[in-house]
Amino acid sequence: MTTVAPPAYDDVTEEFEPVIGLETHVELGTRTKMFCGCPTEFGGEPNTHVCPVCLGLPGSLPVANKAAIEATIRIGLALNCSIASWCRFARKNYFYPDMPKNYQISQYDEPLCSDGWLDIEVDGEIVRIGIERVHLEEDTGKTLHIGGATGRIHGASESLVDYNRAGIPLVEIVTKPVPGTGARAPQIARAYVTELRDVIRSLGVSDVRMEQGSLRCDVNTSLNRPGDDWGTRTETKNVNSLRSVERAVRSEMIRQAGVLRSGGRIIQETRHFHEDTGETTSGRSKEEATDYRYFPEPDLAPLAPDAAWVAELKAALPELPRVHRQRLQTAWGLSDLDMQSVVNAGAVELIETTIAEGASPEAARKWWLGELSRKANETGVELAAIGASPRQVAELQKLVDGGKLTDKLARQVLEGVVAGEGDPAAVMQARGIEVVSDSGALAAAVDEAIAANPEIAEKIRGGNQGAAGVLIGAVMKATKGQADAKTVRELVLSKLS
Repeated sequence: MTTVAPPAYDDVTEEFEPVIGLETHVELGTRTKMFCGCPTEFGGEPNTHVCPVCLGLPGSLPVANKAAIEATIRIGLALNCSIASWCRFARKNYFYPDMPKNYQISQYDEPLCSDGWLDIEVDGEIVRIGIERVHLEEDTGKTLHIGGATGRIHGASESLVDYNRAGIPLVEIVTKPVPGTGARAPQIARAYVTELRDVIRSLGVSDVRMEQGSLRCDVNTSLNRPGDDWGTRTETKNVNSLRSVERAVRSEMIRQAGVLRSGGRIIQETRHFHEDTGETTSGRSKEEATDYRYFPEPDLAPLAPDAAWVAELKAALPELPRVHRQRLQTAWGLSDLDMQSVVNAGAVELIETTIAEGASPEAARKWWLGELSRKANETGVELAAIGASPRQVAELQKLVDGGKLTDKLARQVLEGVVAGEGDPAAVMQARGIEVVSDSGALAAAVDEAIAANPEIAEKIRGGNQGAAGVLIGAVMKATKGQADAKTVRELVLSKLS
């Protein structure tokens, strides 16, 4: 059998049109679960944050969490949604070990929030993403598969279930299909999840930490040839980083194009994204709504948010991220292009916090968009997870401003900070890195360089100041790069004037 190589990405976007859709799940930061009083803290010994209600034991009755309802309405308002004046919870019936009741309390045809939009910026252009619905449900437990090579159920010898997460309030935000994105589809998907995360974080209703699962994204992708109907979609489940959202869309576009070109057909299914390979693999066939046998939840009263209360919540919304960024751009004196670079790097909050810790806007941008972005790209991690905090970056810059470090030495110190060796001052001490500030030692090093290079010294005495670079280099070598080049130059020219 001949193996056909997958098409190049540029070829895919010339021949096919992608349609994407994103379903984002957000764990709310309430103190207690959605329908019971169990705590919601992350971690803890397995199956210790549970009770008869979230375990679905016979005779237990749910009671809706008002704080979760309020948080959901605030999210809906921030996403320009209409808030339902009356809606109900429903039972979504399916069997899986992480659902102790064998059904999930969710919302079906009566979501709390619907028909909104979120504007994102891509390559300097505003793209409006339609929001189909924002609804409230309970999270499932967590299953750990043991014995297999992939950590998934296929090939595992046994599975363990932790119900600590079962019942935590979960908001699902579903976009309308997004056609017409072309080659930018992966970039638009990432920009949308990034902006959505920033909006939710600004509301203070969730920590939206993708690495802990409090923000998870299901990515729907389909391809069609121009003029044809939309193709069959696949759903890549639980993508857990911004970088992976972009990679999952790109990978699935390339895979589907290969299938369609070879005369095959796309199967509507869920798929798993693999961080190590950047590829997706088949999960299970995708259910339709009828498969879940939805019906109204009989143990919960309908929700009917008071219009005055909703208006109150809307009036109290904080400054939203796009407005906030525009204000920061003005305060930092950045061009549109410079600000877009900050946004693309995911560095807005990092730079803002670094400035609050005492660094100048210029210095904060220099470190986050320079050395730290380079390291993040090399290691394939998000900038915020690189290992240096805004406080540490501000401290590093203070050492530079105080003359204890040059930018070159500061990069060596920053390397130690990122490696987990401690704060900048501790790394300096441990590695023995500091600008040579002993004027006597520096003067002696300059004298030695002059004595060792008499011809260069004569050129400088004759007015050729450009030749000073040779002597400066010799001094820097003698001091192991720990002298300040500007100071050395001044000493050289002073002695040879």
